[in-house]
Amino acid sequence: MNDATSPHRPRWLNRTVLGIGLASLLSDWSHEIATTVLPVFLATMGVAAFWLGLIEGVSDGLSSLAKMLSGYYTDKLRRRKWVAVTGYLVTALGTASFGLATAAWHVLVSRAVAWLGRGIRTPVRKALLAGAVTRDTYGRAFGFERMMDTLGAIVGPATAFLLLDAVHHHYPTLFALTLVPGLLATGCIAFLVKEKTRTPVPHISLTDRFRSLPPAFRKFLLAVGFFGAGDFAHTLLILLAARELAPQWGAAKAAGAAVGLYTLHNICYAGFAWVAGGLADRYPKHRLLATGYALAAIMAWTIVLVPITVWTLVAIFVLGGVYVAIEETLEDSLCAELVDEQHHGMAFGTLATINGIGDFLSSTLVGALWTSLGMRTAFCYSALLFCLGAWLTFRLNPPRLNPP
Repeated sequence: MNDATSPHRPRWLNRTVLGIGLASLLSDWSHEIATTVLPVFLATMGVAAFWLGLIEGVSDGLSSLAKMLSGYYTDKLRRRKWVAVTGYLVTALGTASFGLATAAWHVLVSRAVAWLGRGIRTPVRKALLAGAVTRDTYGRAFGFERMMDTLGAIVGPATAFLLLDAVHHHYPTLFALTLVPGLLATGCIAFLVKEKTRTPVPHISLTDRFRSLPPAFRKFLLAVGFFGAGDFAHTLLILLAARELAPQWGAAKAAGAAVGLYTLHNICYAGFAWVAGGLADRYPKHRLLATGYALAAIMAWTIVLVPITVWTLVAIFVLGGVYVAIEETLEDSLCAELVDEQHHGMAFGTLATINGIGDFLSSTLVGALWTSLGMRTAFCYSALLFCLGAWLTFRLNPPRLNPP
């Protein structure tokens, strides 16, 4: 009997969903340790916000290309779990190699390699997850995966905070320790996830495959693209908190507070991913996604218009966590609903590529605008695109265009 429909367990919480969730938790634990200390590590090299934005942007851009090619190629494979295993392994090794860096460009190369692995695995993991559950439980399955991913993002910063003192701020040792959860994540995909028998799609060109995707999905991608062009990496929020609090609190205390705020951000992310997943199976997904995009706009306008205090920063990080939970859960479950299961690899790869291109543009531009024109100008750019993305998403009506 297929474990997705076994009467002895919930239809959607099966071995594959649990294995993917655990892998997401452990992998995010691994790279969030590195991500949390990355701004402080770069600061020891005298690096400005431009370099942080460039590292995030280039890595996301390369990852987006890998996601598109992985989604296109793996839809043609009868078995594709091995692609996800390879991606998790590359991410673990690339993240650990941060410890070998002595200059900012070294970090750029390591991050790009890690995110290349992340790009290879992403559409395959999502297709495996969608294939393990029924259509009416997509929201809960993807919400569970996002929740587990974000539990790793909660444990990661907390672990980084403890390890910094334990290893006496010796960054190579700290980055090497990220291998432990990273390799465990690879093992979860290899040994827990069961791959369903599938029929590969016929070989056609990448362009023709994209054109075969439903019109409703392409309209959805347009909205995602505009939103993503403003959706900067939230390591910039850590930098914002550290810089704004440093004059009053001192650099060391401000860095600790920034890590604490990022942990709060991830707690909100984890909690609302679960809530968003449940709501996605009951209400129109595009309206819920538009709400998440609108919360992102409120967060950005708060940075632009409200004086930055510790309480303002708390509100900013809470809103950031909530909107990312809604965004990632709803984008994935809406994508799965709009496209036939046979083409899920291509659909998830295309969605991830659009997000990756947006991440490249947003992180690079926000970092550059911050350095050249000031912090508020940079986040005003994001706020305007968040508003446009929310409006375009609200106008969608995907349930009528492609009913379940």
